[in-house]
Amino acid sequence: MIRSFKLSSLSTQFKWEMTSIRHSLKKSLGLTSLIIGALTMNQATLADQPLKLSNTWDKTFVQSSKVDHKKVTFKNRYGITLAADLYIPKNTSGKLAAIVVSGPFGAVKEQASGLYAQTMAERGFVTLAFDPSYTGESGGEPRNVASPDINTEDFSAAVDFIGLLPNVDQNRIGVIGICGWGGMALSGTAIDKRIKAVVTSTMYDMTRVMSKGYNDSVTLEERTKTLEQLGQQRWQDAKNGTPAYGPVSLELKGGEPQFVVEYADYYKTPRGFHPRAINSNASWSLTTPLSFMNMPILTYIKEISPRPVLFIHGEKAHSRYFSETAYEAALEPKELLIIPNANHTDLYDRVDIIPFDKMTDFFQKNLK
Repeated sequence: MIRSFKLSSLSTQFKWEMTSIRHSLKKSLGLTSLIIGALTMNQATLADQPLKLSNTWDKTFVQSSKVDHKKVTFKNRYGITLAADLYIPKNTSGKLAAIVVSGPFGAVKEQASGLYAQTMAERGFVTLAFDPSYTGESGGEPRNVASPDINTEDFSAAVDFIGLLPNVDQNRIGVIGICGWGGMALSGTAIDKRIKAVVTSTMYDMTRVMSKGYNDSVTLEERTKTLEQLGQQRWQDAKNGTPAYGPVSLELKGGEPQFVVEYADYYKTPRGFHPRAINSNASWSLTTPLSFMNMPILTYIKEISPRPVLFIHGEKAHSRYFSETAYEAALEPKELLIIPNANHTDLYDRVDIIPFDKMTDFFQKNLK
């Protein structure tokens, strides 16, 4: 069971996320936002300008000699240019099955999603790991904003791109969503019938956790107070002409719950640190929760069927209940795979326990 942490104006589970925010906002509105880590403003290229992509291998994992890699860009339905890494298995011919990958929430394609994409390319799939809108090397202004609608669209835009490649079979496209982008992947699969199979790994439903707190512990009174505070923050942002950000996230002070320590062990150490990742080096805008708090993204999860879904989660993960309840809500064909002794972030990069063999079998069976 997840430990409980008291905080006067919010659900117990959010103390670690709110402490740094409260210090920076006391002088203005005293806002206590739901699941936003805290962050520095990191302005980048505007959506209508050419993206400036890194030409060096700056991933958190070693480049494979078994696949060809290149940077690509494409636009989503809202006109935002997305940056992605395309991985193509070497010594292949004909049209191949393809997989689109993204996540975790606040990460970049140089981290877990790229590792998943490169590994699945080694196993014979054309893969694409992309940065969601407003983050990483992708376009969108202001920076460090998330949206359950736009980020679901990002998956479909990635399907648009990969499905038009000459070496990809449009009828054999799957999706992998990691952490918070696992929920987006499920949402995207429900609405986009071109996606033939979906895998989620260590999945978060971001609309659920932002609107209800961990383990659905937020009361109506707490939710109302948070929305009132977010409304006041909008006044401040409108007056200033720019969103408010706080201090850099995951700067531990001591006393944080274990799962926060685990996040920091990935994002803030050489294991997974990347300068463009929000969770490593910046923060979401303080009003980011607004669009998540009124839009449950898994409303239509049943409509993924008859296409198959595989949920993967760690036995010791604080977030395990997200996959379990989503699995219960989904229709067959479905499978829930629990990885013994694994915590939430173990499934970001622990290649010895990430079930790549299982994912390979799943996609080979269902993308044919």
